[in-house]
Amino acid sequence: MLGVIGGMGPLATADFYLKLLQATPVARDEDHIPTLIHSVPQIPSRPAAMLRGGPSPLPELLAARDRLLAAGATLLAMPCNTAHHWHAELVEGCTAPFPHIADAVAAELPAGVQRMGIIATAATLAGGIYQRRLDARLQWLAPDDAQFDAAVQPAIDAVKCNAAARGGPLLVPVIEGLLAQGAQCVVLACTELPVALDAIASPLRVQCIDSTAALARACVRAWSAQQRVASL
Repeated sequence: MLGVIGGMGPLATADFYLKLLQATPVARDEDHIPTLIHSVPQIPSRPAAMLRGGPSPLPELLAARDRLLAAGATLLAMPCNTAHHWHAELVEGCTAPFPHIADAVAAELPAGVQRMGIIATAATLAGGIYQRRLDARLQWLAPDDAQFDAAVQPAIDAVKCNAAARGGPLLVPVIEGLLAQGAQCVVLACTELPVALDAIASPLRVQCIDSTAALARACVRAWSAQQRVASL
């Protein structure tokens, strides 16, 4: 069983589950991955904890992990980039594989890429969640503070209040700007961002790496590996 630590935010969790279903090779219902989703939107704010000294979400994240493991999860996923700031604490003593979202993105980088655009929460950027795990030789390009305040955060907020189509157009000039600066592709390193772009069917999606979809595919690979071992 796959256990999903979700609710950060709810639409992003639903998007992850849809992309998990789409990434799974199946011929019938029974071929899909058994999945238990723990969607609790009241987990304390990750950016507030990292940037403003707010309550840590770690106790609630650990509780969610343990509930899923107790329910029989043999694989875990967390479709929230910023929450991966606490990934090391969550995998400590964990009895199930727990793919890191940045590792899932790394597996999908185009060959030879050197300049990466990244759009994420201020906390994900400040915490170096991607920069610490990916190739240190990569050059990272991110929106400036003015773009973040005027477009990125409002786009994230739009998805969180069920107005994804309002957020999508805000991201278009941000992505175009990063590509104009020389980014060879752009990581959507907040799981609300793909929801916003999908809501407007933006053609720029082909130049972006969707961290949600990458994590879903990583889970399918991990699940398939577990099934192969179980069949031996």
